[in-house]
Amino acid sequence: MFNLGPAEMVAFGIIAILLFGSKLPEVARKLGGSYRDFRKSIGDFQREFQNWDRDPPPKPVQRTYEEQTPSSITSTPKFTPPPPDEE
Repeated sequence: MFNLGPAEMVAFGIIAILLFGSKLPEVARKLGGSYRDFRKSIGDFQREFQNWDRDPPPKPVQRTYEEQTPSSITSTPKFTPPPPDEE
């Protein structure tokens, strides 16, 4: 683990005991819970990313002209030229 030898692990343990004292079990429990939540969120993200390519989004249905209802067909008003100016 992190290429630490026994001497480094003992030194790390002594420093942890000096810093946290009797609260060391509580600190270790919180640290473990945070690490577990972090790993869970990483796993969820990886699963979501892997499933993203597998499920293509549904294609929109294109209706033919005959299938369209009269209300969905848009029409433009017919152009009427203005009356000629009389002078």
